[in-house]
This record gives sequence, C-alpha cells and structure tokens, in this order.
Amino acid sequence: MTTSNKRIIAYHISRLQDKSRDVRLKSIAELALMVDEDVLNALRGLVEKDPDTEVRKAAQEAGRTIFIKLREQAASNR
Repeated sequence: MTTSNKRIIAYHISRLQDKSRDVRLKSIAELALMVDEDVLNALRGLVEKDPDTEVRKAAQEAGRTIFIKLREQAASNR
C-alpha cells in the first residue's frame, strides 16, 4: 500500500473518534473502500464501543466487507 493511502487511512481512522455521528459514518464509508488490516482493527473497536447503534452497524458491515476482501487476497496469493 502506498504512503498516500496510509495517510488517507490514518485520517479517516482519526475521524472515527469525532463527536459527530455523521462524520463517523462518512469515515466508515470511506474506510470500507480500503482493504487494510489497520482499518479492520479500527472498525472492530467501533463495533465494540461506539454509543450509536447506526455507527456500530455500519462499522460491522464495513468490517465484514473488508474481512472478505482480505481473505480473498490471501487466497489468491497462495
């Protein structure tokens, strides 16, 4: 993954702590497009701790999508 992609990921992960539910939801949507283990770990934290049900659900769905993509990548690299 390129350095610029890592910066984008870091930016959106930092926004997962924002007080605004809408900001967190937008960052989840952006992170769902990234196939990265760090993203998966950040989303897992939201699923476990975010007070908003919609945010937890969005994080769970995004995490599932990323998990499947990571698994597919690992299988194709064998």
